[in-house]
Amino acid sequence: MIRVLIADDSAFMRKVLSDLFRKQPDFEVVGTARNGKEAIEQTKKFHPDLLTMDVNMPVMDGLNALAVIMEECPMPVVMISSLTREGAEATIRALELGAVDFIGKAGGSISRIDTIETEILEKCRNAASAHVHKPMAPAKPSAPKVTGPPVMRRVTLPRTRTPVQPQPQPKQTSVSNPFLKRENPLLQRKQAGAGLTPHAVPAAGRTGQKLVAIGTSTGGPQALQNVITRLPADLPCGVVVVQHMPPGFTKALADRLNSISAIRVKEAEDGDIIEPGQVYIAPGNYHMRVTSSGNQRKIALGQDPPVGNHRPAVNVMYDSVAPVGRELVAVIMTGMGCDGCEGMKKIKASGGYSIAQDEATCVVYGMPKAVVDAGLADEVRPVQDIARAIVEAVKK
Repeated sequence: MIRVLIADDSAFMRKVLSDLFRKQPDFEVVGTARNGKEAIEQTKKFHPDLLTMDVNMPVMDGLNALAVIMEECPMPVVMISSLTREGAEATIRALELGAVDFIGKAGGSISRIDTIETEILEKCRNAASAHVHKPMAPAKPSAPKVTGPPVMRRVTLPRTRTPVQPQPQPKQTSVSNPFLKRENPLLQRKQAGAGLTPHAVPAAGRTGQKLVAIGTSTGGPQALQNVITRLPADLPCGVVVVQHMPPGFTKALADRLNSISAIRVKEAEDGDIIEPGQVYIAPGNYHMRVTSSGNQRKIALGQDPPVGNHRPAVNVMYDSVAPVGRELVAVIMTGMGCDGCEGMKKIKASGGYSIAQDEATCVVYGMPKAVVDAGLADEVRPVQDIARAIVEAVKK
C-alpha cells in the first residue's frame, strides 16, 4: 500500500487527486495540505511513502517546502502543477532539489486532469519505490568558461637606472604572444578562440579523439548536476547526453547546468559539430545520434518512432557511438527500466569503456543494474565519483 500525502492550494485539485488515488487498491491518502508549510508539518506527522506537491502555493511555495523536506526527512516527491509545464526552470530546480519526477496539468488546466490519470498513477507508483537521498551541492566550477580571446592592457613601466640583466628566454614558438603558455589547456582554448590553432588543441569534432556518452532517466537531472558540475572546462573531448524528458524541459536543464558548471552545456541542435569541452543534451522528443562527416563528428536529430517507449532513447545514441570503439567512454546512470543495455553491448563489442552508477546513489537502480548484471560495466562508481572516473578514462 502506497501512503500518499497531497499538497495543493486548490481545494478542487486536492479532491480530484484524492478521488483518483482512493479508487486504486494500492494507494491510501493519509492527508492533504494547502501550502508548503502544512506539507512539511503533515510529512513529519504522517511519514507518507509519497508526496505530491504543487509548485505555486501561498505561505510557502513548493520549491521552498521541497528543500526543507529533502533536508530534514527525505522522501519521494512528485511535483504536480501547471507551473511545471509553463515554468520549465521551476521544474528543473525541483528535480535538482530531489523531486523524483514531475507531471504537468494537461493544458495547464485542472479540468483536463482526467486525460493524464494513467501518467499520474504510473509516475507515482514508480516514484514511491525510488531510493531518495539528500541532494548533494554542485561542485564549484574550477575555472571560468572561455567565451573569447583574453583581453590585455598595455602597461607602461617606469624606467629604472639600474640595468636589468637579460633572463634566458624559452624557445619561441609560432604563437607570437609570449604570455600565453602553450601547456595550459585553458589558454590554448583562448588562443583557438582568437584564431590561433596550437597543435595541442584538438580540432572541433575531430574523429580519432575521445568521446563521452551519458545515458540516464529517473533521477537523472540531479545525477547530471553532480557529474557535469565536476567536469573540467578543458575536458579534451565532447560529451553527449540522453536524459528521458519531455520537450521544452531539456533546454531548461541544459541552461541550468551551463550556469553552474565550468564546462559548457547546451541543448543539442541538428548539425552541431561536437567540440572539446562541450556537453550536448538531446532535446525532448528527438532521438540523438552521432555521425561522422569527413574528419568531424556531428549531432543528428530525428523523430523516428520511440524505442522502448523513449524518444530520445539511450540505446539509439549508444548504437550510433559504438563505432567510436576504444575512444569511447560510455556512462549509464540512474533510471527506470533497461534503456541503454542493448546499446552498451555493442559499445563493449567495439572496445569502448563503460562506467555505471552504483546502486547506493541511484534514485532508481534500473538502467545501471541491467548493464552491471549483464557484465558490461568496467567500473561501478557512486555518482559523486563519476566525473573523476570520466576524466581518468579519457586520459587512457
